Amino acid sequence: MSSEENSSSNGVQIRQSRRLPDFLQSVNLKYVKLGYHYLISHLLTLCLVPLMAVIIVEASRLNLDDIHHLWLQLQYNLVSVIVFSAFLVCGSTVYVVTRPRSVYLVDYSCYLPPSHLKVTYQQFVEHTRLMGDFDESSLEFQRKILERSGLGEETCAPEAMHYLPPRPSMAAARQEAEQVMFGALDTLFANTNVKPRDIGILVVNCSLFNPTPSLSAMIINKYKLRGNIRSFNLGGMGCSAGVIAVDLAKDMLQVHRDSYAIVVSTENITQNWYFGNKKSMLIPNCLFRVGGAAVLLSNKSADRRRSKYRLVHVVRTHCGANDKAFKCVYQEQDDAGKTGVSLSKDLMAIAGDALKTNITTLGPVVLPISEQILFFVTLVAKKLFNAKIKPYIPDFKLAFDHFCIHAGGRAVIDELEKNLQLLPVHAEASRMTLHRFGNTSSSSIWYELAYTEAKGRMRKGNRVWQIAFGSGFKCNSAVWVALHNVKPSPNNPWEDCIHRYPVQLSL
Repeated sequence: MSSEENSSSNGVQIRQSRRLPDFLQSVNLKYVKLGYHYLISHLLTLCLVPLMAVIIVEASRLNLDDIHHLWLQLQYNLVSVIVFSAFLVCGSTVYVVTRPRSVYLVDYSCYLPPSHLKVTYQQFVEHTRLMGDFDESSLEFQRKILERSGLGEETCAPEAMHYLPPRPSMAAARQEAEQVMFGALDTLFANTNVKPRDIGILVVNCSLFNPTPSLSAMIINKYKLRGNIRSFNLGGMGCSAGVIAVDLAKDMLQVHRDSYAIVVSTENITQNWYFGNKKSMLIPNCLFRVGGAAVLLSNKSADRRRSKYRLVHVVRTHCGANDKAFKCVYQEQDDAGKTGVSLSKDLMAIAGDALKTNITTLGPVVLPISEQILFFVTLVAKKLFNAKIKPYIPDFKLAFDHFCIHAGGRAVIDELEKNLQLLPVHAEASRMTLHRFGNTSSSSIWYELAYTEAKGRMRKGNRVWQIAFGSGFKCNSAVWVALHNVKPSPNNPWEDCIHRYPVQLSL
């Protein structure tokens, strides 16, 4: 082959390799899928419209004699009419009495730590080195974890950890708990104008700090809540306990009429900082930061107008039937007798199994019928006909408008974005929450919801999916629907910095 022919051939290959994808075909497929989704979702309506048209046309042909004849027929069958009417009234009464009461999210608030608690990369690395508790390998490990974590320069550590040497103690831990819980509750009461003595149910969740008197007792004494309040403390449930607390409050609101419930979600870092050299126990030091949220729920119909959201579904799944799942996230002592939280290398695999179980339960009640049909057909083809096709992953973007993925770490968000086939905008709230506030455990999903509101993206009818993971291993999720175009409440934790977000994160 001549050099000219060779160069010509290479030129053709280069042009072929640089050829852009067939966007027209991909766009056409997109519209085909959207058309299919619209057709199946509105199939009943599309079938009823011709039927109603026929009924209207036939009714328009009736004259006075036909109407009089119909009335006589009803009189001759008076017993049947009375029985049918009685059955209809009884059925309607039973439905109204037994149907679940609607639970409304009146408002919520997230704790904004004071600026003097902020810790930059450089401060964290230098402070960790000056503590003298870590060898060079552990210091380098923490530095690398911090660089890849997705945390920014404004996350906050508890006050006791800003001293040299650090001053962790029961008193300091209680002080951290008071600052976070009372800070969130003060804002919540101010924004809602609800009196503390009107609260009938209180649920507090904190996984690692469970003092005596309890955290709920601290809140009751501080705000002089009434003596017959139903109070609960949830401990040892990890970062997914916030959704569990909401579910417990929802169940209590089904029993007690015309009540308010408050859910307080937080975690305590002061007494749970690890001062050893075991790698798996050093990761929480780099990720966990100060934070908490307080949520006001109501079952009063009068509160619907001023509430932000209505609770639609809560799904709780547990994958702790084996030892590997149970020891995925747990508290332990190292060989030197130092206590901390250990994160297993199997965390992402176990989290994936937990999520799969959760969406299997949640999918049938939230996904449009078009996605359920595709999933069912794929499953039948694979099971019965041994077809070599990949399992169909439902498009959850058709069921939800906003996603609040627990900001447990960069890897968690990346994996969920990939497996649920989300767009970057869907994971934006989670990434930015991790960047600005760090891993605030069970309260992170509320910082993410606050971010969405601060961006002005929450419109009436939008559905929100909160997904939380925790020790055990658990995956819990809550689904909310916006009752109107939601604006951020006063003292939103993002109000002083939302103009700077989203930020570009380094790879």
